[in-house]
Amino acid sequence: MQLITKPATLLAFAAAAAAFFTTQPSLAVDAAAAEKLARQEGCLRCHGIDRAKDGPAYKQIAEKNRGKADAEARLVKHLSSGQKVKFEDGHEEEHKIPKTKDADQIKNLIQWILSL
Repeated sequence: MQLITKPATLLAFAAAAAAFFTTQPSLAVDAAAAEKLARQEGCLRCHGIDRAKDGPAYKQIAEKNRGKADAEARLVKHLSSGQKVKFEDGHEEEHKIPKTKDADQIKNLIQWILSL
């Protein structure tokens, strides 16, 4: 076994190791299935992908949650709890809970939103 002794080689090895251990595996998001679910569940009545409607645009939600480790868990809770949401005019309503109970579909939807 040969030891790494050259500083440039050692630095390159350290950078590669750091990248390997700090990156999260990228799971493929099924965008078509996520958008289909959003349409079926009526999500797109209140949320646009690029522009806000009664609720924020999905791209706004993604930007707000970018870099937050708990983003997915917070959105799962938001979708599954029916917690109240506040509208621009000040009134509040309970957020609609998706009819589907397939956790993988909901997770895919959330990952798609966060990927925008």
